[in-house]
Amino acid sequence: MKILTIVGARPQFVKAAALSRALKKHNSIEEIIVHTGQHFDKNMSDIFFKEMEIPKPKYNLDINSISHGAMTGRMLEKIEELILLENPNLILVYGDTNSTLAGALAAKKLHVKVAHIEAGLRSFNIKMPEEINRILTDRISDYLFCPTENAITNLNNEGYSNKEFKIIKCGDVMQDAAYYYAESSSEKSTIISKLKVSNFILCTLHRAENTDDPNRLEEIISALNNINKETPIILPLHPRTKNKISDLNIELNFKTIDPVGYFDMIELLKKCALVITDSGGLQKEAYFFKKNCVTMRDQTEWVELLENKVNIIVGADENKIINGVKEMLSRKSDFEIDLYGNGKACDIIAEELIKNT
Repeated sequence: MKILTIVGARPQFVKAAALSRALKKHNSIEEIIVHTGQHFDKNMSDIFFKEMEIPKPKYNLDINSISHGAMTGRMLEKIEELILLENPNLILVYGDTNSTLAGALAAKKLHVKVAHIEAGLRSFNIKMPEEINRILTDRISDYLFCPTENAITNLNNEGYSNKEFKIIKCGDVMQDAAYYYAESSSEKSTIISKLKVSNFILCTLHRAENTDDPNRLEEIISALNNINKETPIILPLHPRTKNKISDLNIELNFKTIDPVGYFDMIELLKKCALVITDSGGLQKEAYFFKKNCVTMRDQTEWVELLENKVNIIVGADENKIINGVKEMLSRKSDFEIDLYGNGKACDIIAEELIKNT
């Protein structure tokens, strides 16, 4: 059985590495990894692949820094060529990037089966490019691997129970990855000793809905400046966000650091008192490491975190952010509930693929 795995961003490589370890347990599977190049990342060096134990891609398409339409179209063309060359039994795609959609489209037009990891997630905000990618990829996939019960509910509400798909609740592959790398992160990261901090809040801020809207960005930064007076904030600052803040001459009164690698992020998660973020993935990772979360968005795909009161939505309102942080710093949450599969997702996916293809 030959699988062509399509990835285009660093988080997808981390997920793919976790599943690749599970696939390797089965001698009957050959996996070929294709990197579309969607997110050019200087941190994805040879050291990154070695330390993260990630198989290097056989193909790198180097498609980036162009419009959504041009990017998706060019990926579709190149992936189609690779499918014809490699003749795989299955295309594997992750999440909600342009690479995800292009991989699924190329496969279906050539009558190759598609497995979508992280299927069924919805923000219900059609203005998000990721939401469009999710919906379309789910609609043309053969195997829908859902991380949560809510994801399955979303698919059923859209009529998927009456279609020719196989829907599998598998858990979240990111939990598999987080648990695996957490075993060695303290040996591979020195970030805590370098920062010389103990009680701090970990913050990330990068989503376009916040950084491209001056009013939202100013409200968020003002809130973080005020929170920092009581509890230190550490913000790994993405260059794009840094430039937006600089363009608006917004003053930062808390500590920013350069973007960090995955082992550093795990150590920051282990040691922080709380997470404030507009990231999708970090909301879950906060839960993996038993930390409450305050989400600076107007909605989240991970509604089970809200339902279990380990996460709250505060948007970009300064007062809501400040009050949300106070509330979540004092909240004693139950992190023993199995929301994401407890690190068994990849084994379930590998076994289902072997059984059904």
